[in-house]
Amino acid sequence: MSEEKLYAVKNDEGRYWDFLNEDGFHDFDSVDTHTTYEKQQAEAVADDCGEHVVTLIEEPKKVVLTKEQAEIVEKAHDSGYPATEIFSGTDSGAGEERLLIKAYVNGYTVAKEKRYMVELDGLVTTDGAKQYLTKKDGKWFACRRMPGMHQDFTDEELNKAPEWAQQLDRKEVTDDDE
Repeated sequence: MSEEKLYAVKNDEGRYWDFLNEDGFHDFDSVDTHTTYEKQQAEAVADDCGEHVVTLIEEPKKVVLTKEQAEIVEKAHDSGYPATEIFSGTDSGAGEERLLIKAYVNGYTVAKEKRYMVELDGLVTTDGAKQYLTKKDGKWFACRRMPGMHQDFTDEELNKAPEWAQQLDRKEVTDDDE
């Protein structure tokens, strides 16, 4: 988070001082310059007008968590003892605990799980299209890349695939591949 702060002066009616025009308090939408970097300037305006300084800070960035870590943080939010929930839910040590506490306080997003496609080297259709590992209705087979076919797999899915399929090289799917 940046150490720089911005200051605004707000009155009890929810109107803001215009630092550009210095002509009084206005609705937020009609103020040209809402803030100043100068704390003393904001305090002087507030003192002169009998109003108060509002310090604006950057919203902290959300932490990126795994699905499992997010579940721990959710349990902590539902618990009367969040720190205990976080401590008992982790086994990776203080680093993970700090990460989860930061997520508890600042919010979080869940990382997209990596997905992989498996090209079947040397296997092509009669018109020369590459073949990829595909799964449908519990069956594993070869198929060209086709929308709607299950051809992008998580590690967990590939670990449940037949042994021969687990031995094949996998390539991480990017947004360009989808």
